[in-house]
Amino acid sequence: MRHRKAGRRLGRTTSHRDAMLRNMVTSLLDQERIVTTVPKAKEARRLTEQMITLGKRGDLHARRQAMAYIRSGNIVAKLFDQLSNQYADRQGGYTRIIRTGNRSGDAAPMAIIELVDYKENVAEVAAVQEQ
Repeated sequence: MRHRKAGRRLGRTTSHRDAMLRNMVTSLLDQERIVTTVPKAKEARRLTEQMITLGKRGDLHARRQAMAYIRSGNIVAKLFDQLSNQYADRQGGYTRIIRTGNRSGDAAPMAIIELVDYKENVAEVAAVQEQ
């Protein structure tokens, strides 16, 4: 029985799952939008929102806790300098999951996870559409 056991296993060992989620959270905070499967997106959402909450706290202990998880000084600096100000008036719900259908290879349900205030660069979108 799995009573009171939080989190998804995602078919991986503990070390692999931890490393994958750290990388996903780091990429999401860096790029502000990533494409992944729905269960992975739901797990990444939990951790990303915890990191943004640490960024909003802004004290030294919160910065060290974020640094212990993210392990990229540039991303932690972005979290505490830019993203914490961006979400200062929001009480949670910093991410959005958009389901995009099933992957063609194995029919896995795919999703886009993005930060709520994500704005696409119009020039980049036009350049990609022209190619």
